[in-house]
Amino acid sequence: MTSIAFLGLGNMGGPMAANLVKAGHSVAGFDLVPAACEAARAAGIRVAATAVEAVAGAEVIVTMLPAGRHVLAVYDEILPAAAPGALLIDCSTIDVASARAAHDKAAARGLAGLDAPVSGGVGGATAATLTFMAGGSAEAFARAEPVLARMGRKSVHCGEAGAGQAAKICNNMILGISMIGVAEAFVLAEKLGLSHQALFDVASTSSGQCWSLTTYCPVPGPVPTSPANNGYRPGFAAALMLKDLRLSQEAARSAGAATPLGAHAEAIYAAFEAAGQGGTDFSGIVEHLRGQAPEA
Repeated sequence: MTSIAFLGLGNMGGPMAANLVKAGHSVAGFDLVPAACEAARAAGIRVAATAVEAVAGAEVIVTMLPAGRHVLAVYDEILPAAAPGALLIDCSTIDVASARAAHDKAAARGLAGLDAPVSGGVGGATAATLTFMAGGSAEAFARAEPVLARMGRKSVHCGEAGAGQAAKICNNMILGISMIGVAEAFVLAEKLGLSHQALFDVASTSSGQCWSLTTYCPVPGPVPTSPANNGYRPGFAAALMLKDLRLSQEAARSAGAATPLGAHAEAIYAAFEAAGQGGTDFSGIVEHLRGQAPEA
């Protein structure tokens, strides 16, 4: 049994921490939101009064927080109280620069760190089927693997500090672009009188096949488990997709990479959020596209 502190018990962190409890680990958690703390307590997590209290004596410290500034602020708060030899695993999706700064803060205290953002959404967090993409030393990854295995199905060591975040940003840029492409194809098919099922049956077994089509089809019917069959309830909210696309464009500008489709996808999801749809599943972009006038 490993003693684990889990900071950030929201929609993703709560189920992840609960799966660690189910695996027999001792988990102390903390969150600023009282409702999240109550749900965590019901799942068998010992809820601490502060983040510092949660990390006391913990062998592993996991964070799942909204943005880089939150991760760095929490690290400043907890690192002086962290046990010698503790391993820090940050599962948040944040910018690469902040991820590397978090590694530096841990190293300055003589502690190993891993940036290990996840893919799989709330469903994957609940079912323990997440994919972790990790950045850090090989030794830190080896130590983290048994813990990650209790929360996910696959863990990939992507490289040194920040590499996990780089992989997550690139992966989700692909996802955002591909979902728009699939949604546009269904909108065009509708205009041409082609049924959803007919397009799905062709594209899912042809060169148009992709995850956005076969697993997360943005129209009701062809994939019964997709959010399209549940009023586009997330899932993976459009606001989170926009966050990741903005991170991709920030990284692209910093690295001098040309990502025109990524930039356009960011603009489309920004308009979707501005229309009040940030809480809608990102596959709901199909409804936004239906309302767009064709370009001249």
